[in-house]
This record gives sequence, structure tokens and C-alpha cells, in this order.
Amino acid sequence: MQHWIVAPIVLPALIGPLIVLTMRHDATLQRIAGIASMVALVGITLALLVAASGGDIESYELGSWPAPFGIVLVLDRLSALMVTLTALLGLIVLAYASATGWDQRGRNFHALFQFQMMGLFGAMLTGDIFNLFVFFEILLIASYGLMTHGGGRMRLRGGVQYVIFNLAGSTLFLFALGTLYAVFGSLNMADLAERALILPDGDAALVRVTAALLVLVFVLKGALLPLHFWLPNTYALAPAPVAALFAVMTKVGAYAVIRVYTLIFPDTLAAMDGLISDVLLPAALITLAVGMIGVLGGGTLARVVSFAAIGSMGTLFLAVSTFSETGIAAALYYLVHSTLAGAALFLIVDQVRARRGNSALRVQAPMSGGGLVSALFFVAAIAAAGMPPLSGFLGKLLVLDAVRDQSWWVWAWGFVLGTSLLAVVGFARAGSALFWKPHDTMTPTADDFRIAPGATSGVGLGVIGVLLALIVALAVFAAPATRYAQSTAAQLFHPVSYIHAVMGTPEQRAAREAAEAAARAAHDAAHGLGDDAPDDGAVPQTAPPSEGH
Repeated sequence: MQHWIVAPIVLPALIGPLIVLTMRHDATLQRIAGIASMVALVGITLALLVAASGGDIESYELGSWPAPFGIVLVLDRLSALMVTLTALLGLIVLAYASATGWDQRGRNFHALFQFQMMGLFGAMLTGDIFNLFVFFEILLIASYGLMTHGGGRMRLRGGVQYVIFNLAGSTLFLFALGTLYAVFGSLNMADLAERALILPDGDAALVRVTAALLVLVFVLKGALLPLHFWLPNTYALAPAPVAALFAVMTKVGAYAVIRVYTLIFPDTLAAMDGLISDVLLPAALITLAVGMIGVLGGGTLARVVSFAAIGSMGTLFLAVSTFSETGIAAALYYLVHSTLAGAALFLIVDQVRARRGNSALRVQAPMSGGGLVSALFFVAAIAAAGMPPLSGFLGKLLVLDAVRDQSWWVWAWGFVLGTSLLAVVGFARAGSALFWKPHDTMTPTADDFRIAPGATSGVGLGVIGVLLALIVALAVFAAPATRYAQSTAAQLFHPVSYIHAVMGTPEQRAAREAAEAAARAAHDAAHGLGDDAPDDGAVPQTAPPSEGH
């Protein structure tokens, strides 16, 4: 199974250029290649998930260069969960884009989509924090192309804003990496975890600065307040399939926080209580409040759903900020739910736009097929608001239970329950305006969006139904899903197995060093570099004795 770890990165990296070079003038071939690639990726990632569920951690050394010198990919329960979720969502989104004609509203959609998947998979599988930065940049480049897919003045303006914020985050990331390398002399995450245990006291201040910089970078990617300004316009103006895919992109920020701060900086976190209690926790609570207030006051369905995505990140970071096993387990379950619910809502926004010409929450003429769209919206809104019996309710219960032992649990419970009420009212208001209020006969006026041919096709509605079915399945199979999340959290808080999988056990390292010493001795003897080598004025190099000579 080891060699399959690299497949989720290599496959889209090959299919993307192939589409550009050989299929750019044939829409049918592009769709076949793109969807075939995603089907294969779903199969591969499901196999990786099954392999990781046993608890074993596997590493893959690119070019057979051992860590920490070479590039290493690591498969554990967390990375397997994230790549499987990403592959499933990617297949659903690509099927929707192909069925509704979104993929043909601009150039190179399928190639950009493959590069986007490559960046997502790479960020989740890499065992090197510098390569995490590299894959973040691949994400940024591909997502900008997808964000502006189809053109339009407003979409271009939103894309520029998105790029500016993320470039600022990339700059901070480089500063943090430079400081990290100056302190540790390595950027391999397993090696950093080992070196952090023997860090001199004099370097502790630099490590805390690095940890703070990385928090800023990751919460910017995760749209945590006050670094959330890029998200509402980006999501509301992006093509619907792209916005649905972006639902998992913000989760990469939360994934990076979980990975880096449970592996590299657990002792640093213990010495940085202010970072958590004074920064991350209040930011999560305020993000949750701002997001759900935006749901209540959004003027269009697109902005309502965008603010709901912000609110879900607040709930997610609330659980993450505990940095406990129960908190991380709750965060992982809620991460899966919020990704699926957010994607479903963005695709429903597209169905509303296709039928009305806009998503404004004002009285307009009835839309064709409004009954089925309203039913899909009803289910998705219940899931996003956290109402029973769907997985959003269970996810919020897990989060509330995870913070119960914290000194600030009263604030957390008050914010989660209060904002859930705001979400219910906000979604009910949006649904009433769109589907149930008396309508007049005024003609809908299109916003800065052109309707894609086939946008109202039954296949598109069926794809949304698949997303909602996954949400229902997450609730029905909540027990095994929760057990997997708990096992993942337990694995994260016992990083020795991760370190040994990447760096090798002490016995493996000793054997490797002995083999290297023997190889050097044999090489020196073969080239006459031992004691009998001619004296050329240099200090003689004596090969160490080895067994068998």
C-alpha cells in the first residue's frame, strides 16, 4: 500500500497537463478524463482510508531519500480522512459542473480542477512543513483561476481580493518557515517534533514567535475573524461548483493547525496559554457570532450561505482551541459535516440563480421546479443550522461536550446555542422569501452572472441529493464515524508512532547508520583511501573496521 500514498498527487498532476495539451478543444474528452480521474482518486483514497483505519502509519520517501533530507509523504488516520473527504467532494462537484455546463463557461476548467485537487491532496499528505507551503501556493494559483472562471467584473474583483489576502498569508508563512529553520535546522515535521524536545531554553522565545506566526497563517486560510474578510465576497461571487469545492479549502487551515500544533508544538502550547485563551478562543467565538448574524442579515442567498460557512469555521475552531483529544475528535466529525453541508448549500444557490436569474431575498415570480429545490434547501438548511436529526446536531453536541471541562464552557455553550437559533431564523427567513411568500409577476433581473446551459438539469439536482444523502449517512453511522474521529485524535496526541514511521525506530536508525558506515568503508577500501593510500600531504583517512574484513 505504501506506493499508493503518492498516487493522489501524481494522478491529477498528470491528468491536468494531459487535458491542456491534448483535449483543450474537445469538451467531451475533458469531462471523461476529469471524471475518470476523480473516480480513480475516490477508489484510491478509500483504500488508503481502510489501510489507515488499522492504526498503522506509513511514510513514502520520494526518490528514496530518507527523512529528514528528502521529501516525505505520510499516511495516518487524519490525512486519510481528509483526502477521502476531498476526493468524494471533488467527484460530486465535478459531476455537477459537467452536468450543468459550468465547466464550459471559461477555459481550462478541468485542468485547473485537477491542479486544485493536487494541491489539496499534497497539503494533507505532506510530512514536510515547507512542502505544506508549496502545496498552499499550488492551491492559491489554481483556485484563483477557478474563482474567475466565467469572467465578470464582480467575480474578477472578488478574485483579486482573495489573492491579495492569501499572498499576505504566504508572506507570513515564509517568515515563519525561515525562523523555524534558523532555530531547528530542519523543516521535516517529524524531525521538528524530535528536536523540539531537546530545544535549548534560549531558543524558546523564537519558537513561540514562530508558533504565533503560523497560527496567523492557518487561521487566515481558515477565515477566522478578523482574517475572514476575503471569504464572503469570494464565496458569493465564485462559480457555484467552485464555491462548493472551496468548502473544503477553508478546512485545510484547521487541518494545518491540528497537524502542526499536536505534532511539533505540544510543549510550546503548554507554555503559550495566552495564545489559546486570549486569541484563538475569543476569535472562534466572535467568528461564530459574526457568521450567524450574517446568516440572519444576508441580502442574497449566496451571502447567507457564505456567512454560514464563516460561522461553521468558528464552531470548528472552538473545538480545536481546546487542544484535547475530545475536542479534536469533535472537530473532525464537525469538519466532515460542515464541508458536506456547505457544499450542498452553494450548489442549491446555483439552482436558485438558474431559475430566477439572481439569489436576492426579495419577492419575485415563482421559479420553475421550485418545489424540489425548496425541499433540498430545507434539508440542507436543517443540517447547516445544527437541527436534529441530522449530523449538524450531533456535531454540535460533540463540540459542547468537548468544552464542558473548560473554565470558559458557559461562554462556549451560550455562543453555540444562541448562534444556532440565529441560524434557524436566518435560514427560515431566506427560505420563506425564496419559496413560500406570495409572489408578484415582476420579471427577475439577472445579476452579474450568466445562466449556464443545462443549469436546471435533473442531473444537477441529483448530485445535490447525493450530497444530502452523505449528510444523512453521517448521522445514521454516527457511532463508527465518532469512533474513527476519537481514534484519530488519540493517534495525534501520541506522536511517537508518527515520528518512528517517518524517521525510523531507534533500532532501524542504528542499523541504517551501521550499513552506511560499512558502505563508506567498502568504498574507501575499493578506492585506496585506507591506511595504505599514498601520502599526498593530506591527513590520512582511516576507514573504520567492519565485520567480515
